[in-house]
Amino acid sequence: MVILIAGAAFLATFLGGLFAIRFKDKLHLVLGFSAGALIGVAFFDLLPESIELAGEHFGVQFSVAIVALGFVLYMILDRFIVGHKHDDECHDEHQHHSKRGALGAGSLSFHSFLDGIAIGLAFQVSTAVGAVVALAVLTHDFSDGINTVAFILRHGGNRKKALSWLFLDALAPAVGVLVTFFIKIPSYSLGLLLALFCGFFLYIGASDLLPESHHAHPTYLTTIMTILGVLVLYGAVTLAGI
Repeated sequence: MVILIAGAAFLATFLGGLFAIRFKDKLHLVLGFSAGALIGVAFFDLLPESIELAGEHFGVQFSVAIVALGFVLYMILDRFIVGHKHDDECHDEHQHHSKRGALGAGSLSFHSFLDGIAIGLAFQVSTAVGAVVALAVLTHDFSDGINTVAFILRHGGNRKKALSWLFLDALAPAVGVLVTFFIKIPSYSLGLLLALFCGFFLYIGASDLLPESHHAHPTYLTTIMTILGVLVLYGAVTLAGI
């Protein structure tokens, strides 16, 4: 049962990425949707889940503080480590974009890995709990694939590079599920990791994807796509929780 769900997560993520590649010529609209989807995942999925898992052990205020920490840490990485470049050199500019793309896609892939761990841990509690968590993961895996591809394309990556990251992102939840067969991770530790990635995703969505989506493009359409991304994730997470 768990293996089948891991396979479904792989398929859903990969199809989402192929969808983004297919509509590469409408990248500004894909980026707009992706920004909304990432912000939606942060607010409607990662934040509540992190508070539920870690809040009882550490307190809600501490969990929210970890979200802020994630935001600040990603900002530091983006601006002072990955973002260090010489603007007058094309090679350095390309390398800068490549590093930012890898950082963002890597964060998304590690989040997918945590999703797989969440599925495995939930099934250790009971089949019913596992099924609910798996449904929640599957509902946003399609957008995870879109987000990964959109981020690589946004930072100058080609189709081959986007597919490579997409494959890694799609494989990550399956690996996460397998890991739980051999080790046990305290739920509160997973909750803190989810809070950290909540901060990461808020930064990526609001500071990178959102501004780029409407840069030199009609703001009206990209704004609609961003709102749609938020609403789709809200609906998906809400339905998964039924």
